[in-house]
Amino acid sequence: MKVILLGELRGKGGEGDIVEVAQGYAENYLFPQKIAQPATPGNIKQLEERRHNIEKREEKRIADANATKAKLDDQTIVIDAKVGENNQLFGAVTAAQIADAIKAQLGVEVDRKRIATGGAIKTAGAHVVDVNFYREIGSKVTVMVGTPVEEEPAEEPEAAEAEQAEAAEAPAEESAE
Repeated sequence: MKVILLGELRGKGGEGDIVEVAQGYAENYLFPQKIAQPATPGNIKQLEERRHNIEKREEKRIADANATKAKLDDQTIVIDAKVGENNQLFGAVTAAQIADAIKAQLGVEVDRKRIATGGAIKTAGAHVVDVNFYREIGSKVTVMVGTPVEEEPAEEPEAAEAEQAEAAEAPAEESAE
């Protein structure tokens, strides 16, 4: 079934595109969600009349996406997380946390659905994630994850015992004088 897209549909096209989709997909999802309308002769005629406005919006979206891409290209963000043994995180870093960190550290708002992590990040270190802004316009951002849990070295308890022993000896020396 041919439909006219009213907005971007990932993998199919953008606003104003006429695409072929399954009839059930169109009737049960695209039409009720107002993502598309049937490609009837009347709707196609209306589309041709609106084509100029659609092209202007498309140019603006592409310009905005390129501007955002320029801000984020090859940037590094840092996300603090507790790290246990073998660089495993206590929990995971999700796309929503990455989006929040990008907004806080770089001042760019990114929808979490546009961040491709390949699953939740569960290990500490550097991870490269893809951020898609519009159609094929995207960027790669490096995410540094983790702050290791600081374990007290074995020397510290001995040092504390030595300080206590010195403190006990100091009053004894003062009373001896």
